[in-house]
Amino acid sequence: MSSEVRVWDPLVRLFHWSLVLAFTISYISGEEESSLHVYSGYTVLGLISFRFVWGFIGTKYARFSNSIYSRDTLIQYLKSLLTTQPEHYLGHNPAGGWMVIALILSLFLTTLSGLKLYAVEEGLGPFASTPTVSLISSAYADDEHMAKTHSEDGFWSDFWEEIHEAAANFTLLLVIIHITGVLVSSLIHKENLVKAMINGRKRS
Repeated sequence: MSSEVRVWDPLVRLFHWSLVLAFTISYISGEEESSLHVYSGYTVLGLISFRFVWGFIGTKYARFSNSIYSRDTLIQYLKSLLTTQPEHYLGHNPAGGWMVIALILSLFLTTLSGLKLYAVEEGLGPFASTPTVSLISSAYADDEHMAKTHSEDGFWSDFWEEIHEAAANFTLLLVIIHITGVLVSSLIHKENLVKAMINGRKRS
């Protein structure tokens, strides 16, 4: 009978469930453009920034070096799922490891585009531009400058909004694939991966 070992450290588990909550709130509140959406977006950015750093200096199974496998290993693992003896990994399996990277990158693009949109539409956030002082005062020049500025702002607003929405929806698709993968893997390997991300223990 196989025993259980501690795999996921407390910080990884806290990160995982905090990200689930923050992304859910951010996605649901996206249409409202509320402060809740902004703050949850900042939370997501902070969490994935932590996870990126923790992927290099964290505990054994949290490190990218222990969860990122070659393409051949990934293909071999996926093929093994169709056999009676699927390959078992204590940490992230090859598919799960690459999913972590995909989610981090997708969430980074989502939050980055969100911050750019926030700067263009509200003039707030780290990407907000500081107003410039004109050396020549002229009503005509001011009107021309304002018209040009509004035109440019409209273009960039539409641009970053499209990027933000596409990235958010792509992230949601990855989340659905991830959940499906967790359920399928739990069934195939006969272990509760959701429970493992709660108590940190997996079957050895």
